[in-house]
Amino acid sequence: MPRETPVKLLSVATAVPPHIIRQREAAEVAHRSFADRFDDFERLVKVFESSGIRKRHAVRPLEWYPRTIEWPERTDAYLEAASDLFVAAAQKALDEAGLVAGDVDAVVTVSSTGIATPSIEARVSGRMGFRDDIVRIPVFGLGCAGGASGLSVASRLAAGRPGSLVLLLAIEICTLAFRLDKLTKANIVATALFGDGAAACLLRTGDDGIAAIEASGQHTWPDTLAIMGWDVERQGLGVIFDRAIPPFARANIAPAIDAILKRSGLLRSDVDRFACHPGGTKVIEALEAALSLPDGALDDERHILAEYGNMSAPTVLFVLERLIGSEAGLPQRTLLTAMGPGFTASCVSLTRTL
Repeated sequence: MPRETPVKLLSVATAVPPHIIRQREAAEVAHRSFADRFDDFERLVKVFESSGIRKRHAVRPLEWYPRTIEWPERTDAYLEAASDLFVAAAQKALDEAGLVAGDVDAVVTVSSTGIATPSIEARVSGRMGFRDDIVRIPVFGLGCAGGASGLSVASRLAAGRPGSLVLLLAIEICTLAFRLDKLTKANIVATALFGDGAAACLLRTGDDGIAAIEASGQHTWPDTLAIMGWDVERQGLGVIFDRAIPPFARANIAPAIDAILKRSGLLRSDVDRFACHPGGTKVIEALEAALSLPDGALDDERHILAEYGNMSAPTVLFVLERLIGSEAGLPQRTLLTAMGPGFTASCVSLTRTL
C-alpha cells in the first residue's frame, strides 16, 4: 500500500437488531428443543454457561426460532434485517464523519449468512441516497474473518483511487442458522454463541482520520477446509465448527501473524495492541497464550463477546469501536486479527493519527 497516500479510517459505527436473547433463556429453549433427542445434550448444554456470553441481539424474538423454518422464510428475514442493519450502521458512520451518503464513491458489503441477489447495498441504495455511479463490491464466504478482510479490501480500494470515499459494511444474521432438525454438536454450540449485528467503516486518503491503515495480509493453512464454514442444506445453512479451533489457534496463529507482519517490515513486538475477533472464550484464551499476552489483555474482546455473542464478521469491528471510544483511545499501533473459513487468518495494522 503506497505510504505516500496513506488510507485513513474516518469512522467506525455499529448496529444491532432490537430483540435480545438472554443466555439463560436460550439455554431453556435449547433444552426443550434438544434434550430428549440428543443423547449427549446434558454435557453439551454446559457451553451456555461457559461461553462467557450474557446476552445476544437477534433479528427475531426468541420464540420465533424453535420451529421448522424453511429457506424462503429464512431468506426473507435475512433480506429485511440485513437491509435495516446496513442503513443503521452506515448512517451512524456517515454522521460521525460529518458526511452524507452522496459522498460515498464505493461500498464493500461483507456477509456470509444469507443470499441476496441483488446484493444488500443495491437494495438499500434508495433509502441511503447513494449516487448512481457508486462502485459496489459484495463479498461472500469470509465468515468470521470478514471484518478484518473486508477492511483490507476497502483500504486497498481507497488506496487505488486516492481521494475516493469507501464505505465498508460487515453484516451477519447468524441466528438464522439456528436449526432444530440438525442434531450435531456444532449446531448446539452455535445456538449458544451466535448473535446478529453490523459494523460500518469509512475510509479515504488524505483526511486526518482516526487511524491510518498501515498494512494488511492473510495466511491460509492448507488442508483445513473442514475446520469452519457452512453446509448448504434443505432447511438452511448448517454450521461447521471443529472442536480443534482453539488448540489450532494456540499452535498456529503466532507464526502466521509473524509472517504477515514480516512482509510489512514489522515484528510482533512492534504491535501495541492486538484487537482480536472473540469467537468464544476458549478462542480468546488460546490467542492470549499463543501471542504471549498478559492475563486480561483481551478483556475488551471478552466484553464484546459477553454483550453481543459471536456475530461473525462484524465482531472484531465492534472491538475496534470499543477501543477507539475508550478513555485511552487507540494505542500507537493496533493489529486487527480474525480467523475464518479457509482456514484463514486475516490481519490489518492501524496506526493512530489523532
